[in-house]
Amino acid sequence: MADTRDLLVEIGTEELPPTALPRLIEAFHREVLAGLERQELTPEQEQVFAAPRRLAVLLRSLPVRQADRIVNRRGPALQAAFDAQGEPTKAALGFARSCGVAVDELGEERTDKGAWLSYQAEQAGQDTVELVPEIIQNALSRLPIPRRMRWGSGNGAFVRPVHWICALFGNAVVPMQLFGIDSDRLSHGHRFHAPEPLRLEQATDYESVLEQQGFVLADFQRRRQRVRDQVEAEARNAGGRAVIEDALLDEVTALVEWPVAITGRFDARFLKVPSEALVSSMQGHQKYFPLRDADGRLMPAFITVANLESRDPQQVVQGNERVIRPRLADAEFFWDQDRRKPLSERIPALREIIFQKRLGSLYDKAVRVAALARLLAPGFGTDADRVEQAAMLAKCDLLTEMVGEFPELQGTMGRYYALHDGLDAELAGSLEQHYLPRYAGDNLPATPLAQALAVAERADTLIGIFAIGQIPTGDKDPFALRRSALGLMRILVECRHSLSLQELFSHAHAHLPQDLQDPAIIEDVVGFCMERLRGFMLDRGISSDVFDAARAARSMNDDQGTVDDPVDLAVRLEACAEFRQTAAAVSLAAANKRVQNILRKADEQLPTPEPDPTHFEAEPETRLYQELQLLKGEIQTLNEARRYHESLSAMARLREPVDAFFDAVMVMADDPVVRRNRLHLLGQLAAILSSVADIAQLTPEQATA
Repeated sequence: MADTRDLLVEIGTEELPPTALPRLIEAFHREVLAGLERQELTPEQEQVFAAPRRLAVLLRSLPVRQADRIVNRRGPALQAAFDAQGEPTKAALGFARSCGVAVDELGEERTDKGAWLSYQAEQAGQDTVELVPEIIQNALSRLPIPRRMRWGSGNGAFVRPVHWICALFGNAVVPMQLFGIDSDRLSHGHRFHAPEPLRLEQATDYESVLEQQGFVLADFQRRRQRVRDQVEAEARNAGGRAVIEDALLDEVTALVEWPVAITGRFDARFLKVPSEALVSSMQGHQKYFPLRDADGRLMPAFITVANLESRDPQQVVQGNERVIRPRLADAEFFWDQDRRKPLSERIPALREIIFQKRLGSLYDKAVRVAALARLLAPGFGTDADRVEQAAMLAKCDLLTEMVGEFPELQGTMGRYYALHDGLDAELAGSLEQHYLPRYAGDNLPATPLAQALAVAERADTLIGIFAIGQIPTGDKDPFALRRSALGLMRILVECRHSLSLQELFSHAHAHLPQDLQDPAIIEDVVGFCMERLRGFMLDRGISSDVFDAARAARSMNDDQGTVDDPVDLAVRLEACAEFRQTAAAVSLAAANKRVQNILRKADEQLPTPEPDPTHFEAEPETRLYQELQLLKGEIQTLNEARRYHESLSAMARLREPVDAFFDAVMVMADDPVVRRNRLHLLGQLAAILSSVADIAQLTPEQATA
């Protein structure tokens, strides 16, 4: 069994950026493992540590050296290695010299592609301790650090100044120098509780020594759970429930090495301010955890997490209470000041805020959204005047003091100020809800008024940004158009608002500034939204080929384009996904593909789509014609009612007559009249088979009997 030891590497720094800490340790861990793998070294277990002043990895049972390995080198081709007299050429002599042997000690490698000189030798593995410095250096250089800083007189650059390097392989120090610092066996604990260096005798002592002697919980997840447990315990003691959001919990965990939760209070008079503003102040500015009572009401209390065990905890409490008081007083002042001016009086000031230079001000955007929302209102079941009013007020809270201080409250404060102005709850709520969904999986607007406003807002943004040429590319999407398009698709599909995307964006396009109107971009925006819908449906288990098949459906009565109504498409997708699992789908997909190929290759002009039964020569074509006549009206009715499951089930009846037709009938007959008539019959068949989806795209090899 190979000899193994445990490897510890700790990078000690000044306080690291708290929001970046989880990303940094994940990347450090990944890059170290990748470097070891390249050297064919694999630990049995790994553990990572991340705290405000350190990044560390502990790799257990790592081989002390690489395994010996056979190295095969291929030299020149045999025909180039020897001359006509059989003497070695310069190529052969050079290859032998590079291998450190004579030509006659070289071997040959023969394959189907030729023969070459070759050399095989056993290469001794290197000691792991010799490889670690370069592996660590490379890992640190590859960390996701947008802007590295320099310090002192050295040339080292890192996210924060580095003060110590602790590197142990078993009980021995791994000699290396990083950032001008020599490695040793010393780590450092808490700044105040354990200011002296901590000596580690072996790598596995790391976590226990830091915790027991250094007052540092180095394991991020253990420390995170400790913070949660303490905060929840403090909340119970205060008679409430802590509001613990994952992002804030992660940030607080990254700020403390030795968490100690304490409870503070503030004046109950501040509770007259909307709770969202108080929560934003506590969470965003102070990293406090707010408390709510059993009824969900905000309590005049908070929990903060100190980074030490104070000899006088009450002093810490009072200090935090002094800090939060002016923050809450500011929120109270903003609340009182903002309500002195109704939202409607702020509309003219929207002209002073540029949305986008070529698309105009927020006022210009509000006017466009209002006009589009009016058009949408009847289809959404809401009042056109009310949705227009909501559109003009939707961005007015951006001009308030409260939103200026707490940008994350846009929409929320609009709702509060609208209610204060005497507007009804539905209209006021739409000012907040039209921002929904903000991210994947977020809630959707709850009312038809808010839904119409949200759709109009997103449609205007999408068409406008496409018109100025700022189309998302790669990972660049400064206007968050992907998120906007996905939100638009979710609102339409999940709230069951049926409309044509072509018409929606045509209306939005008509309201753009005259110099930006280019009809060609409408199809681009429709396609962009459909790709977001494709991704959404893939997440719901709909395969890409089913999506393409359903979108390619065409009306039986005309040759209109692909399906662009997301609600209608979603119903088709559900029906197609179920239908493709049937044996009929296999047969009809193959038949429809064959029909399309025949029609595509036919040179005949087909002025009349209706076949003439008097020209039929075989019973199978008569039978197919009769079945199509029976089905045509039935399927048309079912499709108009969007009963696509039933429509596809009815099409399944064509399986046998279609198979019999192709078994017995030669479509491209010599007689031109018979040939054209059969092509008309196939045209009618293709129209039916493509009316719910292009069944030819439901590939038979993926369907099951």
